[in-house]
Parts: sequence; C-alpha cells; structure tokens
Amino acid sequence: MKIKDILAKKGSAVVTIVEHKTVHDALATFAANKVGSLLVVDEKGGIVGILAARDALMATLKNCDKLKATPVKEIMTKKIIIGNPDDDIAYVQIIMTENRIRHLPVVDEHQLVGIISIGDIVKAQLAEHEGVAVENRYLKDYIIGKYPA
Repeated sequence: MKIKDILAKKGSAVVTIVEHKTVHDALATFAANKVGSLLVVDEKGGIVGILAARDALMATLKNCDKLKATPVKEIMTKKIIIGNPDDDIAYVQIIMTENRIRHLPVVDEHQLVGIISIGDIVKAQLAEHEGVAVENRYLKDYIIGKYPA
C-alpha cells in the first residue's frame, strides 16, 4: 500500500495557516477544523513549516500572556519531513515513528497534494489485514466443505 492509496480514500484537503498569523489564530484554526496539525505557508503559498497542536500548547504554557501577539513562525517546526504519493506505507510508518511525528505533508512534483496522519496509516493497515482475514476464512470454509459445491 502506498500514500496515494490513503489519499484516494481520505482526500487531499490540507488546512494551512500563513506564517505571520498568531498562535491564537492557530488555536482557533485547530478548533474550527478539528485537526492536529497545520501546514504553515508563506504569502505565496509555499510550505515553510508545520505546526502541531502540541507546539501551540507548549507556546501557550510558556507565553500565555503573549499568545495573541506571537506569530506562528516563532513556534512552528521548520525542518519538515515530507512524503511522496508513491512512498510505501511501511516505510512512512518507520520514518514517522523514528522522528516522532504524527502528520506528514505529501508533495508531488513540488505541489502539496495532501497530508496523512499516523492514524490514517494504522486505519489503512487494519483495513488491509481485515480483507486478508476474511479471504482466509472464506477459503478455509470452502476447503472443509462448508459451502455447497
């Protein structure tokens, strides 16, 4: 299974925030869209970072009084790991686990095509294994003569 298979089911919508917006704005965006990360973009729409809800939480704890004035670019992760639609899910799972990231932007030919979460990967793997389990049970039942021939 590949990233593009997950995106085909999930869709390619990505919630973004412009880097000069405040942490307060980011919190409102998280809440309004029910997401765990925001891709941070510059004025031209280019990806410049990623902001996890945990990043916003830590900034809130450190600077609660400055929250409405702190720009997102001051707390975002700047070194982003990205995926390609043709990346294998097993590979992506290892990369995400080793780097302790929960969200992976997906880029194809310098264009953002979606974002996947570790939850999306787990869900896809479970669906794949369920299909195999059902097929195995059907074949076993067929072999022992449970179905009329």
